[in-house]
Formats: sequence, C-alpha cells, structure tokens
Amino acid sequence: MEIVAQIFGIIGMIFNLLVFQQKTHKGVTMCQFFAAAAFCANYLMLGAFVGGILNLVGALRALVFFFKEKTKANSVVWLIIFILAFSASYPLTFFAFDTEPTTKNLIIELLPVVAMVIITVSLRLGSAKAVRFMGLFSSPMWLVYNAFSGSIGAIASEILNLISMIIGIIRLDIKGKNQKTLK
Repeated sequence: MEIVAQIFGIIGMIFNLLVFQQKTHKGVTMCQFFAAAAFCANYLMLGAFVGGILNLVGALRALVFFFKEKTKANSVVWLIIFILAFSASYPLTFFAFDTEPTTKNLIIELLPVVAMVIITVSLRLGSAKAVRFMGLFSSPMWLVYNAFSGSIGAIASEILNLISMIIGIIRLDIKGKNQKTLK
C-alpha cells in the first residue's frame, strides 16, 4: 500500500509540474484536477487525512474553474464555499478520522488548511504575481506537512514549486520591473 501511495504522489507531482506548461486555462485546470485527485489518493493511503480532504476539495475547485462559465467561478460565493470547506476539513480530521489532537498534530494539520486558503485567495485575485508571492507563504506550509505525512511526491512537488516561484519572482517581478524602469 505504501508503494502505491507514493506512486500516486509522484503522479500528482507530474501533473502539478504540467500546470506550469499549459497554454490554456482549461489545460491548467485539468492538470490541477488530476494533480489534486492523485494527491488526494496519496494522502488518504498514507493516513494524512487533512491532506486528502483538502485535495478532494481542490479537485472540485479545479472542476468549478474548468467549467467557469457554467459555474460562475468568479463569484465571491465560490471563494466563501471553498474557504469554508477547507476550514471544515480541520475539525473533521480530528473528529471523523480520529487523529489525536496533540499539540504537534494541531499545528501540523492546520498548516495545509491555511495554505489552501492562501492559495484560493491568490487564485481569486487573478494575478500571476499574487499567486507567486502568496505561494511563498503557502508552499512551505505544505512542505512541512508533506514531510510529516511522508509523501515523497508531494515533498518533491513543493520543492520544485518553490524553486519555480522564486525564479518567476526574480525573472518577472524583480528583473521585469527593473527593465521597465530602465526604458
């Protein structure tokens, strides 16, 4: 079961990396959907229930944005629904999945919840710069959670995401801004 869980994590990492290579919104959201679905299976098989629940909601979020015209995805109502769903996963982890509420667990299980709220808000802002900047806060939270959950694919994915965000910030936000100033 451990090997299958790790395979799902690696599949999730691959789809997560493919997100950055898509030319269309539909391509991005489909890759997000498959990444979240794979990570959901990965975390649940590892017994990392909050990660599984969060990625289940993340997969649903990707579908809402895939069908954005039909679902009116830009509505603030969706932002509220997703934040509430992410927030509900925290107590659910302790009550439905019998995760012991130790100080360590209370902190570790909260990190990805906060990270998903940050990611959702950044996606709602609709700015690539905001996604990169806010990702510098959310990605390390996921990285810590992944280290404790033992998901190899998710750890690698967050390390690669952080590197990509830093490169993007330097290339697009810092150097790009300086190049505009020089002209």
